[in-house]
Amino acid sequence: MILSRVKPAVGAETPVSISEKKKNKTKVPSLEEYLQQRDYLGAFTLLEFQRSIGEKEEHADLWIGYCAFHLGDYKRAMEEYKSLTMKPDCLAEVWVFLACALFFLGLYQEAEEAASKAPMSPLQNRLLFHLAHKFNDEKRLMGFHQNLEDVTEDQLSLASIHYMRSHYQEAIDIYKRLLLQNKDFLALKVYVALCYYKLDYYDVSQEVLAVYLQSMPDSTIALNLKACNHFRLYNGKAAEAELKNLIDISSCSLEFAKELIRHNLVVFRGGEGALQVLPPLIDVIPEARLNLVIYYLRQDDVQEAYNLIQDLVPTTPQGLDKTSHKDLLFSQEYILKGVVNAALGQEIGSRDHLKIAQQFFQLVGGSASECDTIPGRQCMASCFFLLRQFEDVLIYLNSVKGYFYNDDTFNFNYAQAKAALGNYKEAEEVFLLIQNEKIKNDYVYLSWLARCYIMNQRGRLAWELYLKMGTSSDSFSLLQLIANDCYKMGQFYYAAKAFDALEKLDPGSNYWEGKRGACVGIFQLILANKESKENLKEVLSLLRNSGNPQVEYIIRALRKWAKDNRVLLS
Repeated sequence: MILSRVKPAVGAETPVSISEKKKNKTKVPSLEEYLQQRDYLGAFTLLEFQRSIGEKEEHADLWIGYCAFHLGDYKRAMEEYKSLTMKPDCLAEVWVFLACALFFLGLYQEAEEAASKAPMSPLQNRLLFHLAHKFNDEKRLMGFHQNLEDVTEDQLSLASIHYMRSHYQEAIDIYKRLLLQNKDFLALKVYVALCYYKLDYYDVSQEVLAVYLQSMPDSTIALNLKACNHFRLYNGKAAEAELKNLIDISSCSLEFAKELIRHNLVVFRGGEGALQVLPPLIDVIPEARLNLVIYYLRQDDVQEAYNLIQDLVPTTPQGLDKTSHKDLLFSQEYILKGVVNAALGQEIGSRDHLKIAQQFFQLVGGSASECDTIPGRQCMASCFFLLRQFEDVLIYLNSVKGYFYNDDTFNFNYAQAKAALGNYKEAEEVFLLIQNEKIKNDYVYLSWLARCYIMNQRGRLAWELYLKMGTSSDSFSLLQLIANDCYKMGQFYYAAKAFDALEKLDPGSNYWEGKRGACVGIFQLILANKESKENLKEVLSLLRNSGNPQVEYIIRALRKWAKDNRVLLS
């Protein structure tokens, strides 16, 4: 397919006349010159013009297809090659060129059919190698793998398969070996940088990329990768700033680059414009579906997120040798499926979804490739969280907490695990680090924080949390928690206030018994000098709010004690 030409050696310049120089300046470059400079747009334009005026280069149709392919216009390339295959004198090699165009259009079945009509060649083998990967046909893939030779094109093809199967270190090894043999192949540095990016070594990726950008400062792929590194190392604004030059540069013919830029801008801007940009890109850019799922999760639209991801079958990359194929996972897809199932399971109370989520988390966290990574340890923590094995949760969260000190979501889960094990003091401190208003208004947060306050003998703060809430089912549940936990911890004053409020909201219930016990408890604390005598007045007020016949008997007993001990109740 690559109709490569060897660039001729350029000899020393010879003096030319001024008139000759002027003549050369106005001379239109030839097709040969355009191709040597890899100016495919110029070559394509020249060929189209020559075709329109009836002056055709030899094999002009082949060259038009070749230029269209290298410009990323695979549809036009396919059309040119298809028209050539219909001619009786068509070269047999055109079928593999057509297959390559079909492959890049995602028409894999058609690409395989076209490739089968071409004579055997290294290009055909490489294409079928990639098609076997697309079809997940491990047996055929291994067969084509054995046909690869130790030549640059075949080794690049093998490295790309390693990359797509998450074997990033194996890909790096091939690229580095090729760079040692061919120091002028600077573009390989971009591939190495991509691998380091996938391995989460963003600073190393940036260093490798900088070498290439010194030579090719306007490279679309390199500038986009630089922006992605900035997003990981810094923030979305820094990444977006790096894309500004790229937006201007890519106004030419690289349609895929435009789509990639639009996709990444949505990510860098925290999901802004996601519903306009991402849906059309779902079948174009693999990450578009995952990022749209993340957007729905952030909007609390869990059902839409589930609808989008439920049919996605995460790929389990299998290696090309016996030592590397067992435990590599396409972890992002598995993790996201786990998160979505966990969120949906909690929202609708489905144990089945929670079990599926737990299995996905365990699959990633237990894999050899992910068990020592930060996402892998987070997955194991999530797995044990769903199993309510909080001691194990803390083992994994403690191992990565240094990376998440200011992360509200991490602190939310970390504090819950601490509280579940009875470490209420530490849990309260972590809960109070959280700044996200959405989390702070969540009932789970409020109920756990209230419990921590109560267990740490600060019932007043728990009561204040309730007073700040509006009337709702959540506020009623929090009131029940405060009433019962305060009673259990001997903080009878706030238990009595909570039971009184519950009795008013639900007069037909038996909250009177709790309130009665709490009021008697307050009196006991007063007798033990552990509660202010002034609170006796409020106890009487709380008791009068009940219509139970026992009220008068208790009030008489309290009044008698107050009179005997000269405590003013009016």
